[in-house]
Amino acid sequence: MAINNNINPETLLLQMRAMAAEISGNKVNQPEQVNKENFSDLLKQSIDNVNKLQSEGNKISQSFQKGDPQVQLAEVMVSLQKANVSFQAMVEVRNKLVAAYQDVMNMQV
Repeated sequence: MAINNNINPETLLLQMRAMAAEISGNKVNQPEQVNKENFSDLLKQSIDNVNKLQSEGNKISQSFQKGDPQVQLAEVMVSLQKANVSFQAMVEVRNKLVAAYQDVMNMQV
C-alpha cells in the first residue's frame, strides 16, 4: 500500500521563516522553489493527510486483527508508526502556531 506525502517539510519551514522575518520587519528573499500557496490550504492539506494516514493505519490494523492473510504484521506496524509520527508532527506545528500567535498578541503597538 503506497502512501503519497505531498507536503515538503523544507518548503513549509522556508515559508514559516519568511513569515516570521516579515513580521519582525526584516525582508527575506524567498527562494524560487517556494510556491506561493495559501497557508490555510497548506494547513488543511496537511491535516487531511494526517487523517488519511490514521484511517489507513486503523483499517490495516483491523484487517490484521480479523486474520486477513494478505496483511503482514510489519505492514501494520509501519502504517501505525507513520500515523503516529505524522500526528506528533501536526501537534508540534500547532504548538508553534499557538506560540507565534501568543507572541504577536503580546507585542506592543
